[in-house]
Amino acid sequence: MKPTRRKFFYLAAGTATLLTAPRIARAQAYPARPVRLIVPFAAGQGTDSIARLTGQALSERLGQQFVVENRTGAGGNIGTEVVVRAAPDGYTLLLDGLTNTMNATLYAGLNFDFVRDIAPIATIAGGPYIMVVNSSVPAKTVAEFIAYAKDNPGKVIMASSGVGSPTHVFGELFGMMTGVNLVHVPYRTGYVADLLGGRVQVVFGSIASSIQYIKAGKLRALAVTTKTRSDALPDIPTLAEFVPGYEASVWYGVGAPKDTPAELVAKLNREINAVAAAPVVKARFAGLGVDPMPMTSAEAGKFISAEVEKWAKVVRAANIKPE
Repeated sequence: MKPTRRKFFYLAAGTATLLTAPRIARAQAYPARPVRLIVPFAAGQGTDSIARLTGQALSERLGQQFVVENRTGAGGNIGTEVVVRAAPDGYTLLLDGLTNTMNATLYAGLNFDFVRDIAPIATIAGGPYIMVVNSSVPAKTVAEFIAYAKDNPGKVIMASSGVGSPTHVFGELFGMMTGVNLVHVPYRTGYVADLLGGRVQVVFGSIASSIQYIKAGKLRALAVTTKTRSDALPDIPTLAEFVPGYEASVWYGVGAPKDTPAELVAKLNREINAVAAAPVVKARFAGLGVDPMPMTSAEAGKFISAEVEKWAKVVRAANIKPE
Protein backbone atom coordinates (compact mmCIF):
# COMPACT_ATOMS: atom_id res chain seq x y z
CA MET A 1 0.00 0.00 0.00
CA LYS A 2 1.33 3.40 -0.91
CA PRO A 3 1.95 5.80 1.99
CA THR A 4 -0.37 8.77 2.18
CA ARG A 5 0.96 12.28 1.56
CA ARG A 6 0.66 13.04 5.29
CA LYS A 7 2.57 9.90 6.24
CA PHE A 8 5.29 10.83 3.73
CA PHE A 9 5.85 14.19 5.40
CA TYR A 10 5.89 12.58 8.84
CA LEU A 11 8.53 10.12 7.64
CA ALA A 12 10.58 12.92 6.08
CA ALA A 13 10.39 14.98 9.27
CA GLY A 14 11.40 11.98 11.34
CA THR A 15 14.40 11.30 9.13
CA ALA A 16 15.54 14.93 9.40
CA THR A 17 15.25 14.72 13.18
CA LEU A 18 17.37 11.55 13.25
CA LEU A 19 20.02 13.23 11.12
CA THR A 20 20.25 16.37 13.27
CA ALA A 21 19.94 14.65 16.65
CA PRO A 22 23.58 13.48 16.84
CA ARG A 23 24.82 17.01 16.08
CA ILE A 24 22.56 18.53 18.73
CA ALA A 25 23.66 15.93 21.29
CA ARG A 26 27.32 16.58 20.46
CA ALA A 27 26.92 20.33 20.99
CA GLN A 28 25.04 19.82 24.26
CA ALA A 29 27.71 17.44 25.58
CA TYR A 30 30.60 19.73 24.62
CA PRO A 31 33.04 20.11 26.26
CA ALA A 32 33.45 16.62 27.69
CA ARG A 33 37.16 17.09 28.44
CA PRO A 34 39.64 19.97 28.85
CA VAL A 35 40.03 22.37 25.93
CA ARG A 36 43.38 23.80 24.81
CA LEU A 37 43.40 27.53 24.09
CA ILE A 38 46.58 28.22 22.13
CA VAL A 39 48.13 31.66 22.58
CA PRO A 40 50.76 32.33 19.91
CA PHE A 41 52.65 34.82 22.09
CA ALA A 42 54.55 34.72 25.37
CA ALA A 43 52.96 34.80 28.81
CA GLY A 44 52.45 38.25 30.25
CA GLN A 45 51.57 39.99 26.98
CA GLY A 46 48.15 41.48 26.26
CA THR A 47 47.07 38.50 24.16
CA ASP A 48 47.95 36.15 27.01
CA SER A 49 46.05 38.23 29.56
CA ILE A 50 42.92 38.24 27.38
CA ALA A 51 43.22 34.48 26.90
CA ARG A 52 43.54 33.74 30.61
CA LEU A 53 40.58 35.93 31.54
CA THR A 54 38.44 34.35 28.83
CA GLY A 55 39.63 30.82 29.55
CA GLN A 56 38.95 31.08 33.27
CA ALA A 57 35.44 32.43 32.68
CA LEU A 58 34.65 29.72 30.11
CA SER A 59 35.92 27.06 32.52
CA GLU A 60 33.53 28.31 35.18
CA ARG A 61 30.57 28.45 32.77
CA LEU A 62 31.09 25.14 31.01
CA GLY A 63 32.51 22.96 33.78
CA GLN A 64 35.69 21.94 31.92
CA GLN A 65 39.12 23.51 32.00
CA PHE A 66 40.11 25.80 29.14
CA VAL A 67 43.87 25.42 29.44
CA VAL A 68 45.96 28.29 28.07
CA GLU A 69 49.03 27.05 26.21
CA ASN A 70 51.64 29.53 24.98
CA ARG A 71 53.22 28.46 21.68
CA THR A 72 55.48 31.31 20.61
CA GLY A 73 57.60 32.07 17.58
CA ALA A 74 57.58 33.55 14.08
CA GLY A 75 55.42 36.51 15.06
CA GLY A 76 52.58 34.26 16.20
CA ASN A 77 52.62 31.94 13.20
CA ILE A 78 53.91 28.86 15.05
CA GLY A 79 51.03 28.84 17.51
CA THR A 80 48.56 29.53 14.73
CA GLU A 81 49.82 26.56 12.72
CA VAL A 82 49.41 24.30 15.75
CA VAL A 83 45.69 25.03 15.61
CA VAL A 84 45.51 24.78 11.82
CA ARG A 85 46.90 21.21 12.08
CA ALA A 86 44.73 20.17 15.03
CA ALA A 87 41.63 17.99 14.82
CA PRO A 88 38.48 20.05 14.08
CA ASP A 89 36.67 18.82 17.18
CA GLY A 90 36.48 21.98 19.30
CA TYR A 91 39.20 20.89 21.72
CA THR A 92 42.02 23.00 20.27
CA LEU A 93 41.26 26.70 19.87
CA LEU A 94 43.31 29.75 18.91
CA LEU A 95 43.43 33.11 20.63
CA ASP A 96 43.79 35.11 17.44
CA GLY A 97 43.65 38.78 16.63
CA LEU A 98 44.97 41.74 14.70
CA THR A 99 48.48 40.30 14.32
CA ASN A 100 47.16 37.31 12.40
CA THR A 101 45.55 39.58 9.83
CA MET A 102 48.81 41.52 9.37
CA ASN A 103 50.89 38.34 9.17
CA ALA A 104 48.78 37.10 6.27
CA THR A 105 50.65 39.58 4.04
CA LEU A 106 53.80 40.19 6.09
CA TYR A 107 55.03 36.59 5.90
CA ALA A 108 55.50 35.03 2.47
CA GLY A 109 55.38 31.26 2.14
CA LEU A 110 53.29 30.41 5.19
CA ASN A 111 52.14 26.81 5.42
CA PHE A 112 48.57 27.96 5.95
CA ASP A 113 46.08 30.61 4.93
CA PHE A 114 44.64 32.29 8.02
CA VAL A 115 41.29 33.18 6.44
CA ARG A 116 40.86 29.78 4.81
CA ASP A 117 42.25 27.49 7.52
CA ILE A 118 40.99 29.06 10.75
CA ALA A 119 37.24 29.06 11.33
CA PRO A 120 36.21 32.29 13.08
CA ILE A 121 34.27 31.61 16.28
CA ALA A 122 33.98 35.00 17.95
CA THR A 123 35.60 38.35 18.55
CA ILE A 124 36.22 38.87 22.27
CA ALA A 125 37.33 42.46 22.77
CA GLY A 126 38.98 45.37 21.03
CA GLY A 127 40.16 48.89 21.61
CA PRO A 128 42.52 51.70 20.67
CA TYR A 129 46.23 52.18 20.77
CA ILE A 130 47.48 55.64 21.63
CA MET A 131 49.92 58.05 20.03
CA VAL A 132 52.28 59.32 22.71
CA VAL A 133 55.32 61.57 22.58
CA ASN A 134 58.16 62.35 24.94
CA SER A 135 57.47 65.49 26.95
CA SER A 136 60.43 67.22 25.26
CA VAL A 137 58.61 67.18 21.91
CA PRO A 138 57.09 70.67 21.51
CA ALA A 139 53.89 69.43 19.83
CA LYS A 140 50.76 69.57 21.95
CA THR A 141 48.39 68.31 19.22
CA VAL A 142 48.55 65.94 16.27
CA ALA A 143 48.50 68.88 13.88
CA GLU A 144 51.47 70.43 15.67
CA PHE A 145 53.29 67.09 15.61
CA ILE A 146 52.78 66.75 11.86
CA ALA A 147 54.22 70.23 11.34
CA TYR A 148 57.12 69.48 13.71
CA ALA A 149 57.96 66.21 11.95
CA LYS A 150 57.84 67.85 8.51
CA ASP A 151 60.18 70.59 9.76
CA ASN A 152 62.58 67.91 11.03
CA PRO A 153 62.62 65.22 8.31
CA GLY A 154 64.55 62.08 9.22
CA LYS A 155 65.04 63.22 12.82
CA VAL A 156 61.85 62.06 14.55
CA ILE A 157 62.27 58.52 15.83
CA MET A 158 59.30 56.18 16.18
CA ALA A 159 59.83 53.12 18.35
CA SER A 160 57.90 49.87 18.04
CA SER A 161 57.81 46.46 19.66
CA GLY A 162 59.07 44.87 16.44
CA VAL A 163 58.93 44.97 12.66
CA GLY A 164 55.39 44.28 11.51
CA SER A 165 53.91 44.67 14.98
CA PRO A 166 50.80 46.81 15.50
CA THR A 167 52.97 49.55 17.04
CA HIS A 168 54.95 49.62 13.79
CA VAL A 169 52.14 49.25 11.25
CA PHE A 170 49.88 51.79 12.99
CA GLY A 171 52.74 54.30 12.73
CA GLU A 172 53.33 53.47 9.08
CA LEU A 173 49.64 54.08 8.36
CA PHE A 174 49.96 57.48 10.06
CA GLY A 175 53.01 58.34 7.96
CA MET A 176 51.31 57.27 4.73
CA MET A 177 48.21 59.36 5.44
CA THR A 178 50.08 62.51 6.55
CA GLY A 179 53.22 62.46 4.42
CA VAL A 180 55.36 62.46 7.56
CA ASN A 181 58.72 60.68 7.52
CA LEU A 182 59.28 58.87 10.83
CA VAL A 183 62.48 56.91 11.49
CA HIS A 184 61.37 53.47 12.66
CA VAL A 185 63.42 51.73 15.35
CA PRO A 186 62.14 48.30 16.42
CA TYR A 187 62.81 47.09 19.98
CA ARG A 188 62.96 43.47 21.09
CA THR A 189 63.16 44.10 24.83
CA GLY A 190 60.91 47.12 25.29
CA TYR A 191 61.09 50.76 24.21
CA VAL A 192 59.61 52.48 27.27
CA ALA A 193 62.93 53.45 28.87
CA ASP A 194 64.16 55.14 25.69
CA LEU A 195 60.81 56.85 25.16
CA LEU A 196 60.86 58.22 28.69
CA GLY A 197 64.52 59.22 28.28
CA GLY A 198 63.88 61.17 25.09
CA ARG A 199 65.99 58.95 22.83
CA VAL A 200 62.71 58.10 21.07
CA GLN A 201 60.16 60.80 20.26
CA VAL A 202 56.92 58.99 19.40
CA VAL A 203 55.18 55.62 19.85
CA PHE A 204 51.84 54.23 18.75
CA GLY A 205 51.44 51.89 21.71
CA SER A 206 48.89 50.27 23.98
CA ILE A 207 47.04 52.34 26.53
CA ALA A 208 47.89 49.81 29.25
CA SER A 209 51.64 50.29 28.71
CA SER A 210 51.58 54.08 28.81
CA ILE A 211 48.62 55.33 30.85
CA GLN A 212 50.57 55.55 34.12
CA TYR A 213 53.22 57.72 32.45
CA ILE A 214 50.59 59.89 30.79
CA LYS A 215 48.86 60.52 34.12
CA ALA A 216 52.22 61.24 35.77
CA GLY A 217 53.07 63.81 33.07
CA LYS A 218 56.09 61.86 31.81
CA LEU A 219 54.54 61.24 28.39
CA ARG A 220 52.11 63.36 26.40
CA ALA A 221 49.13 61.66 24.77
CA LEU A 222 48.18 63.20 21.44
CA ALA A 223 45.42 60.92 20.17
CA VAL A 224 43.86 57.47 20.24
CA THR A 225 43.82 55.38 17.08
CA THR A 226 40.13 54.38 17.01
CA LYS A 227 37.24 56.29 15.47
CA THR A 228 35.79 57.03 18.91
CA ARG A 229 37.44 58.28 22.06
CA SER A 230 38.54 55.93 24.81
CA ASP A 231 36.63 55.67 28.08
CA ALA A 232 39.99 55.32 29.84
CA LEU A 233 41.17 58.71 28.50
CA PRO A 234 38.02 60.56 27.41
CA ASP A 235 39.76 63.92 27.03
CA ILE A 236 42.22 62.60 24.44
CA PRO A 237 41.03 63.18 20.85
CA THR A 238 41.04 60.60 18.08
CA LEU A 239 43.56 60.65 15.25
CA ALA A 240 40.64 60.85 12.83
CA GLU A 241 39.84 64.31 14.22
CA PHE A 242 43.12 65.49 12.65
CA VAL A 243 43.68 62.83 9.96
CA PRO A 244 40.28 62.06 8.40
CA GLY A 245 39.81 58.38 7.75
CA TYR A 246 42.51 57.16 10.11
CA GLU A 247 41.37 54.15 12.14
CA ALA A 248 43.35 51.34 13.73
CA SER A 249 42.20 49.02 16.47
CA VAL A 250 43.74 46.16 18.36
CA TRP A 251 41.37 43.22 18.78
CA TYR A 252 41.28 39.65 20.03
CA GLY A 253 39.14 36.70 19.04
CA VAL A 254 38.87 32.93 19.12
CA GLY A 255 39.25 30.63 16.13
CA ALA A 256 39.28 26.90 15.47
CA PRO A 257 40.54 24.55 12.75
CA LYS A 258 38.48 24.71 9.58
CA ASP A 259 35.71 22.10 9.36
CA THR A 260 34.95 22.41 13.08
CA PRO A 261 31.24 21.50 13.34
CA ALA A 262 28.94 24.49 12.98
CA GLU A 263 27.00 23.59 16.13
CA LEU A 264 30.18 23.74 18.23
CA VAL A 265 31.14 27.08 16.67
CA ALA A 266 27.67 28.44 17.46
CA LYS A 267 27.79 27.23 21.06
CA LEU A 268 31.25 28.68 21.66
CA ASN A 269 30.17 31.96 20.07
CA ARG A 270 27.25 32.27 22.49
CA GLU A 271 29.40 31.40 25.48
CA ILE A 272 32.25 33.75 24.57
CA ASN A 273 29.87 36.65 23.97
CA ALA A 274 28.25 35.96 27.35
CA VAL A 275 31.63 35.81 29.09
CA ALA A 276 32.84 39.08 27.56
CA ALA A 277 29.63 40.85 28.62
CA ALA A 278 29.88 39.71 32.26
CA PRO A 279 30.49 42.76 34.50
CA VAL A 280 33.57 41.27 36.22
CA VAL A 281 35.24 40.32 32.93
CA LYS A 282 34.25 43.58 31.28
CA ALA A 283 35.90 45.50 34.13
CA ARG A 284 39.08 43.46 33.79
CA PHE A 285 39.10 44.08 30.05
CA ALA A 286 38.79 47.83 30.69
CA GLY A 287 41.96 47.63 32.75
CA LEU A 288 43.71 46.27 29.66
CA GLY A 289 42.35 49.06 27.48
CA VAL A 290 39.76 47.01 25.58
CA ASP A 291 35.99 46.60 25.57
CA PRO A 292 33.74 43.64 24.64
CA MET A 293 33.35 43.25 20.89
CA PRO A 294 30.40 40.89 20.34
CA MET A 295 29.82 39.45 16.87
CA THR A 296 28.30 36.33 15.39
CA SER A 297 30.78 33.91 13.83
CA ALA A 298 29.64 35.05 10.37
CA GLU A 299 30.18 38.69 11.30
CA ALA A 300 33.60 37.83 12.71
CA GLY A 301 34.53 36.16 9.43
CA LYS A 302 33.60 39.24 7.40
CA PHE A 303 35.45 41.49 9.85
CA ILE A 304 38.62 39.39 9.66
CA SER A 305 38.59 39.34 5.86
CA ALA A 306 38.26 43.14 5.82
CA GLU A 307 41.16 43.47 8.28
CA VAL A 308 43.41 41.25 6.15
CA GLU A 309 42.66 43.39 3.10
CA LYS A 310 43.17 46.67 4.96
CA TRP A 311 46.53 45.82 6.47
CA ALA A 312 47.80 44.14 3.32
CA LYS A 313 47.69 47.56 1.64
CA VAL A 314 49.77 49.15 4.42
CA VAL A 315 52.33 46.33 4.61
CA ARG A 316 52.86 46.41 0.84
CA ALA A 317 52.92 50.20 0.52
CA ALA A 318 55.44 50.54 3.34
CA ASN A 319 57.42 47.53 2.04
CA ILE A 320 57.51 45.97 5.51
CA LYS A 321 59.55 42.78 5.72
CA PRO A 322 59.79 40.51 8.79
CA GLU A 323 63.06 40.41 10.68
